[in-house]
Amino acid sequence: MPFTIRCHATFEAAHHLRDYVGGPEPVHGHSWKIEVALSTETLGTYDLSVDFVPTERLVKELAARLHDHDINTVPPFDVKNPTAENVALWVADEIRASGALAHGAVLSEVTVWEGPRNSVTYRP
Repeated sequence: MPFTIRCHATFEAAHHLRDYVGGPEPVHGHSWKIEVALSTETLGTYDLSVDFVPTERLVKELAARLHDHDINTVPPFDVKNPTAENVALWVADEIRASGALAHGAVLSEVTVWEGPRNSVTYRP
């Protein structure tokens, strides 16, 4: 796809892996960042591929649902291990469920950072 837009948001949150090398991991926090990439083949209304404004709003709303929380207490992470991989899958599922992919846009990727150095990218 020739056009890809990216929107990101940051949040602060704690988490721990329930099942990790020999048992549960200690609770700890990160400065998280999520970035969503949406792609299209063509330009639409106002010669935009995907409008930044509603896309950024949605990404910020998703980040706000985790901000200042222990992610382990936020569904679905109250039963699912809150890995960066699972957070990326959750973001992708929420983006798809939101209707943000109207007008031929596709979700290209979701990247989740646990701090400034470590990230995972999910490409559906």
